[in-house]
Amino acid sequence: MKNILISEDLSAWGQVSMATALPIFTVAGIRPALMPTALLSTHTGFPDNTYLDLSQQLGPILDHWKQLELNFDAVYLGYLGKQAIDFWLKNANSVAKKQLLLDPAMADHGKLYRGFDQAYVEKMKSLASLADILLPNLTEARLLLDQDLSQAESMEEAIDLIEELVSKFSLKQAVITGIELNEQEIGMMIYDQEITQLKVKRIDRAYFGTGDLFASALLATLSNERDFLSASQIASQFILRAIESTKKQDPRLGPDCSQALSWLIDELKGKCVK
Repeated sequence: MKNILISEDLSAWGQVSMATALPIFTVAGIRPALMPTALLSTHTGFPDNTYLDLSQQLGPILDHWKQLELNFDAVYLGYLGKQAIDFWLKNANSVAKKQLLLDPAMADHGKLYRGFDQAYVEKMKSLASLADILLPNLTEARLLLDQDLSQAESMEEAIDLIEELVSKFSLKQAVITGIELNEQEIGMMIYDQEITQLKVKRIDRAYFGTGDLFASALLATLSNERDFLSASQIASQFILRAIESTKKQDPRLGPDCSQALSWLIDELKGKCVK
């Protein structure tokens, strides 16, 4: 059983961030180690959410784990916040000795998340340079490369962006997610020594937390000895199935991934019927 360190926020309501990573890693046969960066009543897509910064606990947690001689097969960093990103800038190299996956969760749909600014973007650029795998959405990719946020989305632009990301940050692997192509398709650009374009069916329902689902499912699949392209395809299909099986609910709660977990288990065991 592999050990994977997850460091991101824990939202107490809704299937986003760490609340989605835990069930996915568990069914994939992974032993998760949790380093929550903050405790929120809900994610910031809801108004007036509470926010308890936990960044001061990250150092003591890590010190205790060092005493226990814990080692990690991978480190997964998601939504961090202004204090926690400083911690990981100082400690990522010493903790993520095998693999660092970074979801630079800071923006979407052409704008930064509430509470973030250009200074945070600059720190995220520094953290991206330490990553092995980078998983930005299109807005985050543009921010990391100082690109215009208002231009139309296209696969042609995404090819240029992923080439620049790989070159600038010396990445081994990367995916640009959430490229809104038309009413029928969502695009994804994948890099693993070469560039692959992937298009998936678009469902006319938008949910928060799909990036969290993708990052968790991709890393869980990689940890089950699948190649990067296959892991990207499985993660995208997992999201699609989660959305399709979600009953009518507030989209801010994220898709209900419970019905899709059995599919993921079968996929990882090679039991899925194509």
